[in-house]
Amino acid sequence: MRVATWNVNSLNARMPRFVAWLKEAEPDVVCIQETKLKQDAFPHLELEMLGYEATHFGQGQWNGVAVISRVGLKNPIFGVEGSDNPESEEARAISVECGAIEIVSVYVPNGRSVDSDHYRYKLRWLADLKKHLERHYKPTDNVIVAGDFNIAPTDKDVWSPQALEGSTHVSRPERQALEDLMEWGLVDSLRHFYDQEGIFTWWDHRGGAFHKRQGLRIDYLLVSKPLESCLNWALVDRNARKGTKPSDHAPVIIDFSI
Repeated sequence: MRVATWNVNSLNARMPRFVAWLKEAEPDVVCIQETKLKQDAFPHLELEMLGYEATHFGQGQWNGVAVISRVGLKNPIFGVEGSDNPESEEARAISVECGAIEIVSVYVPNGRSVDSDHYRYKLRWLADLKKHLERHYKPTDNVIVAGDFNIAPTDKDVWSPQALEGSTHVSRPERQALEDLMEWGLVDSLRHFYDQEGIFTWWDHRGGAFHKRQGLRIDYLLVSKPLESCLNWALVDRNARKGTKPSDHAPVIIDFSI
């Protein structure tokens, strides 16, 4: 089974590239972030013609998450349930059952700056996500939490820790919130195979960051321990970040036997 995650940064703008990528990569399930589409504007029909059914949680020009699958898709949950935070009603999470796997596609708030209300919202949202996992799943289930987390887990995941010192995505509270989430029973699938520096999933569109290798690793597929033992390989598809009008993110893909 092959599962991918990709922040497309507007599905409308990226649809031709997205369709071409689906045909090339042949994933069974894709978690999509930043669709930037209203609920009724999602391209269900076009994806059905490629063999995928979809569930989407849209919010117009902002946010938006989706899961598309060719191995089944049922029991969707929109958002993070049980939250007391009104902000958590934003279209930032969708959970769905895809065959034998429980999938959660997430678009974690950016945080903006460490002294902003949006940063505090980010930390609350991550705590709510953990509560959502505790409410609906067990660590012994086949669970994948995938998406754009807007956090570089360690300094190895940053092109220059010095350049980002004092900013979001690398602060200790954010990294701790991610560690707390993973303590529920999740493993970073890419790090299961690769431990080196310089593996990134996001590069700023400005200043030639991609070609200068000035990126961050902020997109990942976190898998429960039962799925870790089934992993065959994992990769960042950098080719999807090249060419004309790409997203600023590259897809991350895992393949496993189950």
